[in-house]
Amino acid sequence: MKKHNGMRPQDVVILLKIIALDNKKVGWFAKDLAKELHISPSEVSESLRRCVESNLIDFNKRRVNRQNLLEFIQFGLKYVFPANVGMDARGIPTAHSHSFMKEFENGSGYVWPEISGIVRGASVDPLYPNMVKAVKEDEILYKLLALVEVIRVGRVREVAVAKDELKKMILNGSSI
Repeated sequence: MKKHNGMRPQDVVILLKIIALDNKKVGWFAKDLAKELHISPSEVSESLRRCVESNLIDFNKRRVNRQNLLEFIQFGLKYVFPANVGMDARGIPTAHSHSFMKEFENGSGYVWPEISGIVRGASVDPLYPNMVKAVKEDEILYKLLALVEVIRVGRVREVAVAKDELKKMILNGSSI
């Protein structure tokens, strides 16, 4: 067995995609995850192996350990994968620019850079390069990842709201 060298940002996205599919009551295979997330099948396989080692998914790689994932997102993600906020760009609204968090937007929103995007805001590097393609195809995944971005870039009040909503979505299986 390969040595565990730590998590990668796409591991979080893969686990959240599994949760999004579970919340829709849709089964999944690793090859489907690869296709829908625009990641190679071998990278999905390696990611699931890392997640088993980190106790974020069960040994059979079928059930996400939701409480463990929630704790990692709430308390560790912004330190392990800090947000890289850049200059204004055109892109897909994220963090408190997502429609769920609009009440917190104060004119200076955040976007994942995307050439065809119609919104301008401070650019936030996505957790992995093809993530923007994936969120365009899955509203639940989009909301989950936008909430994750709130935790990475938000202030205390915004983060509290995002954590509460993530808890509902991850632990209770609620969707949009």
